[in-house]
Amino acid sequence: MTRLSLAVALTLLGPINAGSQEPGKPPSLIVLVTVDQLRGDYIQRFGSQLTGGLARLARGAWFTNAHHDHAITETAPGHATLLSGRFPRSTGIAANLAGVDDPAAPLLGANGPGASPARFQGTTLVDWLRARDPGTRVLSVSMKDRGAILPVGRSRSEVYWYSTDGRFTTSRYYRAALPAWVDRFNARRLPQNFAGKSWTPLLPDSAYGEVDAESVERAGVDYVFPHVLPTDSSAAANQVRVTPWMDEMTFAFALEGLRELALGDGSRTDVLAVSVSATDLIGHTFGPDSKEIHDQLLRLDRSLGAFMDSVYRMRDSSRVVFALSSDHGVGPILEIAARTQRPPPYRVNLLAPARAFHARLLSLGLDTSAIEIDFRTVRIDKSARAGKSREIDAALAAYATELRRIPGVARVDRLSDLADRDTLTDAIARRWSHQFADTSTIELVTTLTPYSVYGRIVATHGSPYDYDSHVPVIFYGAPFRPGRYTDFVRTVDLAPTLAAIAGVKPGEKLDGVALKQAIR
Repeated sequence: MTRLSLAVALTLLGPINAGSQEPGKPPSLIVLVTVDQLRGDYIQRFGSQLTGGLARLARGAWFTNAHHDHAITETAPGHATLLSGRFPRSTGIAANLAGVDDPAAPLLGANGPGASPARFQGTTLVDWLRARDPGTRVLSVSMKDRGAILPVGRSRSEVYWYSTDGRFTTSRYYRAALPAWVDRFNARRLPQNFAGKSWTPLLPDSAYGEVDAESVERAGVDYVFPHVLPTDSSAAANQVRVTPWMDEMTFAFALEGLRELALGDGSRTDVLAVSVSATDLIGHTFGPDSKEIHDQLLRLDRSLGAFMDSVYRMRDSSRVVFALSSDHGVGPILEIAARTQRPPPYRVNLLAPARAFHARLLSLGLDTSAIEIDFRTVRIDKSARAGKSREIDAALAAYATELRRIPGVARVDRLSDLADRDTLTDAIARRWSHQFADTSTIELVTTLTPYSVYGRIVATHGSPYDYDSHVPVIFYGAPFRPGRYTDFVRTVDLAPTLAAIAGVKPGEKLDGVALKQAIR
């Protein structure tokens, strides 16, 4: 039994449910729980075995047809939508590569690249609350830097994430030194205590329908239960991230911060954002149809339930609101999908044509700094077009034609052309149009066929298809009318809905709308 057993044991005392809130009185605490890579069908799929936090939240106001309505369904752009109410085209966070890395904001006493919200544009719910009450307190935590940083935007809040050396840390964007409570938590060495421990299934084998013998999982290495962490404590602190124990530690850290920072103990509305990441790492490693992801969801359900019970014991349950969502879904392992999918999906490599296209642009006299070609997009600075637009457009057209011949490429679009498409019937065009600002220098966008992927990663996400965009959106607490809502909604609707029940106005024009049908 680990030192986290106290939090887990709280579930044995029975769940505590939200009480009735005084009409018109805003909540004292809004808790956003983001489960990285929580695909939209997981709660229904494992529902009969869920008894904890996911089961309880499913009895709230659950929008079962919620989607990220942008094309690059990755962690950074997904997290940036949730409390901003805006698409990537206006948050400025269009992809992981354009996320939070910032060498000018080094970490405090931990390993890893510097990070900050320097690229984030605009405001979030945190700013709207602080416009009403500057004393609003905010804590955002995650295993990932982008999972902690981007939900709260550019605000100077208490923001912490996990370093692979086993410590929670932050960067100099937020503070000059870690507070004492964080140092005390790190001194407990919880990650290192998992050295040599085995991740085994929570339930008997008969409770799992998945085959635990798919050699395509984990690239053929250690793909069958049990999964044993290294006996070396440093290595264990790194590899524990690909186990359910990472979520337990993140919840434990969030509860410590809630207590130390006194969130939700006054008349103001405070915010606690918790992004748990183990589902994402396990999903990438073993795929969404694995026994491992099944067990992860069962364990997440229980650790989330313990977390909710702890929050309710620390604060007035009638004045606490929970919201649950995710940053993206996930597609199946390509080799497994290929057994039934027709036409079959492909692992696509665009390196050779991209290099040839880059060389052609250089031959036209363009400078390397004016060109950016990756596996999804082509960017060319507007200044590089001076006197060369016709030649550049011809090169772009030829490159698009070549890409369309490659198996696994569904379409290649000029970004400027997508505005003329019927975006009601062409969801891919709509989602690409929500990805980049009108002032963007993106020229081409490439979309693969369903379930096709770039590179050799076991299972992944990032496409504009529904299996990557579909996520849960759930609200739980006194202001909300429980039920299952089948309306098509977007993750950008989450922030304006929370603003409505908190009684604050967004500080700018939003892409989302308040989901009033779920508000009492």
